[in-house]
Amino acid sequence: MGSLASFSLRNRAFVALATVIVAIFGGVALGSLKLELIPNLQFPLVGVVAPYAGASPEAVEQEVTVPIEEAVAGVDGLDSVSSTSSSGAATVLVSLDYGTDLDRAVQQVESAMVGLRTLPESVDPVVFAGDISQVPIVQLSITSDRSPSELADELEQVAVPEFSDIEGVREVQLSGAPTNRVEITLKPQAAAEGVTGQQVSDALKAAQMVPAGSLDDGDRALSVQVGTTPTSLAELKQVPVKVGEGTRPLGTLAQVKVGQAAPTSYARTNGDPSLSLAVTKTPDGNTVDISHAVNELIPELEEKMGDGTEFSVAFDQAPFIEKSVEDLTTEGGLGLIFAIFVILVFLHSLRSTIVTAISIPLSLLVTLIGLWVGGYSLNILTLGALTVAIGRVVDDSIVVIENIKRHLAYGEGKIQAIVTAVREVAGAITSSTIATAAVFLPIGVVGGQVGELFRPFAITVSLALLASLLVALTIIPVLAYWFLKEPQPADEAEAAELRAKAEESDDRTWLRRAYDPVLRWSLRKPWLVVTMAFVILLGTVGLAFTPYLKTNFLGDTGQNTLSINQELEAGASLARQDAAAREVEKIVDGVDGVETVLTTVGGDPLMAAFTGGSGTSFSVTLSDDADATEVTDELRTKLEDADGDIQVGGGQGGGFSSAIDVVVTATEQQNLLEAADQVQSALEKVDGIGELTSDASPAQPILSVAARPQAQAAGLTSPVIGGLLAQTLFQPPVGRVSIDNEQMDVVLLAGPKPTSVKQLEQLPVGPGGTLGQVAEVEERKVAASITRQDGDRTVTISADPSSDDLRTLTADITTVLDDLDLPEGTDVTIGGVAEDQAEAFAQLGLALVVAIAIVYMVMVGTFNSLVQPLILLVSVPFAATGALLLLVVTGVPLGVASLIGALMLIGVVVTNAIVLIDLVNQRRNAGDGIVEALTEGGGKRLRPIVMTALATILALTPMGLGVTGGSAFISQPLAIVVIGGLLSSTVLTLVLVPVLYLLVERRRERRAERRSKKQAAKQAEAATA
Repeated sequence: MGSLASFSLRNRAFVALATVIVAIFGGVALGSLKLELIPNLQFPLVGVVAPYAGASPEAVEQEVTVPIEEAVAGVDGLDSVSSTSSSGAATVLVSLDYGTDLDRAVQQVESAMVGLRTLPESVDPVVFAGDISQVPIVQLSITSDRSPSELADELEQVAVPEFSDIEGVREVQLSGAPTNRVEITLKPQAAAEGVTGQQVSDALKAAQMVPAGSLDDGDRALSVQVGTTPTSLAELKQVPVKVGEGTRPLGTLAQVKVGQAAPTSYARTNGDPSLSLAVTKTPDGNTVDISHAVNELIPELEEKMGDGTEFSVAFDQAPFIEKSVEDLTTEGGLGLIFAIFVILVFLHSLRSTIVTAISIPLSLLVTLIGLWVGGYSLNILTLGALTVAIGRVVDDSIVVIENIKRHLAYGEGKIQAIVTAVREVAGAITSSTIATAAVFLPIGVVGGQVGELFRPFAITVSLALLASLLVALTIIPVLAYWFLKEPQPADEAEAAELRAKAEESDDRTWLRRAYDPVLRWSLRKPWLVVTMAFVILLGTVGLAFTPYLKTNFLGDTGQNTLSINQELEAGASLARQDAAAREVEKIVDGVDGVETVLTTVGGDPLMAAFTGGSGTSFSVTLSDDADATEVTDELRTKLEDADGDIQVGGGQGGGFSSAIDVVVTATEQQNLLEAADQVQSALEKVDGIGELTSDASPAQPILSVAARPQAQAAGLTSPVIGGLLAQTLFQPPVGRVSIDNEQMDVVLLAGPKPTSVKQLEQLPVGPGGTLGQVAEVEERKVAASITRQDGDRTVTISADPSSDDLRTLTADITTVLDDLDLPEGTDVTIGGVAEDQAEAFAQLGLALVVAIAIVYMVMVGTFNSLVQPLILLVSVPFAATGALLLLVVTGVPLGVASLIGALMLIGVVVTNAIVLIDLVNQRRNAGDGIVEALTEGGGKRLRPIVMTALATILALTPMGLGVTGGSAFISQPLAIVVIGGLLSSTVLTLVLVPVLYLLVERRRERRAERRSKKQAAKQAEAATA
């Protein structure tokens, strides 16, 4: 690698041109990279939502959920199947192993649904896949003086097309709008003549266009279709209905008009009725650009639509992304200044400092080019990686420039000094940089969302490190040639005098005066040093198990959004939910820091599977200066007496749950509910739980209708009665038509809906009878929803931690659960964030072991020795000493980001040891003894080791302190681990590594000496014989 310096010096103009080109393309890449909150993830999840209107949860489970679960059991990469059966809908979630081809899995599930013949005829399953790009990046709330129907039409015609035309927009979805439909009501005369709804339904089905294949007519391929579908009310009224032996137009038998379906939900913004527009982006879309374009269109659309139309931004990812970019850039800039200051202090040369500092932006620009070419985005992970890398990309340049400066001070010619200096350290910095970058290779073996999330982080840091090596070996020598001055000795004697003075100056620095006595004493008392190190190591183990060391999973992203969910008693009417929601709105509106409240009461049948059918959700946006934790605590306190079960939690934070789930499984429903009650009661006594919720649904009332025997004998069976009731109560669509370019369901109305049980029993059913006469109607209670996990019924109790110490809370929950005496046949497991943390810690622990093995192999190749690399690896456990101690002192939890920092630390701490031992080996090869080589090598490498360590520490200090508050999610815990680990490992590298080297090499020399003596003795005996 040292030859790169010679090549660069011979081709300085080419290197200068290449540097300019890199800077230009790096700038282009910076402007072209899309900005996102987190990397675009594909969650290995395929969902099936199957509406089954009017069915009870038990009926949904048996007739819909179970068949779907059985149908998806053969999907490739299947991990687990969970389901929720609620009134009117089933949801089945198919969890897959990470790395599974999601598109293929979706195709398999869709094929399974097509081939499923046992589902009820009215059930049409919808398949969807888990993709973070489906999460809205902007959500708008629209209010107006117009009626909701008129406003919805105007939005569809004006706003939706405008927003859809924005580059990168995937879909603009309007919600909350009234649903238009074609209503057909039989006239009394037609009913008296015996015309039934079934006859009308058959006529509408017969009036649909039927595709009949295709015809090849010469060079043309013609599609053949039979009949036409009505496209207006006039055409619909002319549909022939069979009556007796002939037919009559539908319009003569029934009233046909466009009406509105009864609302299944209400939407409000800050208490005012509103509609909502959700904007999602394509995988290639730029979140910030789309957000800006949407906000720029709003004033124009408000003016164009008029009538008091007002758009409010209920949720927007862009401001948080921009704030994160600003915060991380600020912290990175401060770190850059601190790192440059360290270089200036140690080198005492402005020119050398400038040359070294140039390596930082150049390395980052090369990294940006790599991210651009690789199709990555700038997000809080990659930005955090770039910020963290600032402290490391300068290391190689520091070692190179420090050695060049030393050789120039010796009076060597400029080119000779640069080439010699670079050649001396090229091997060491190459192996150390490769080792540091290689520690991120094990991220490839880390599965789950942690692997998916941190892979771009690892790639970014590795690119930056490799770029810094290239810069140090090519550009830095050229810059040193141009900018550094050299002494001009008149002859060899003066050159020798310059060298002597420079070496004497090196030996008399304050660092050397402090370090040399410590090193000499350590080399004289090696076993005492080893004993002291062993004691420190025991203390490190103790730190790992101290209760003062908190743990978490991923931490909080810091977004200024909250969510509130309100659950009323099972079976609560929409009006009842609405009244309760208004009371919550009043309370939330009175809390300081709340800016916008978007309320959704109830939902459509698809959402019923998720909400249980009686849920109200509030999306709360806070002001920029609000403290989300304080607002959350205040809301929880003020909402304690509110109607129903209230849950307050974080908002849209990228799909990462922070709750510990306790999953109760049982074979018998009664035992399941009893065990769930025991678990919930026990968890209520555990400290550290901010909020406790359960998905165990209380029983909800339903009406059970069973045909009487005499009615069954007359042909009025339960299915027949059910079909007749559905026309009145549910009003299922009997067809679908396009009226004025709007797709509408066609429904048959059999009269006004009953509003009481008594009216229902008086409903005419069949010729000359009422429902009460032909069937028994009784009220009974059933579960509002039924959840299953891999075929077993379950109840999940979710505990939202009130602090960031996940380890202690999980341990307390485990202790409480172990003491419970649960009914026979029940099982309790801990999942959620606790399971995610345990899995991530186990995988990252394996990654740490693999990283150490990779570093060891790199060092074996560097030193051509199996033993010396083991000496250098001793630095690794002592890096944990400072890392854990600083985590305890600062109160920052040990989480996934901290372990990524530990992974990075393995390469960082070994770097200093490689630089040290490489020079020691050079000195020994030159004929120095072990102690002399260690003393000289330690002294010569002291300054670059301390410089690189301090530069990294100070570069990371703004992030470790959380100066702007924008680095808490990833960068702060990672920075604290690296800072603490560097502090302890640097000290021990400079003392313990030389001591161990002495012990190992002295023993090796003694063994070699004994072998030599034995061989000499044998030769002497042979000679005398």
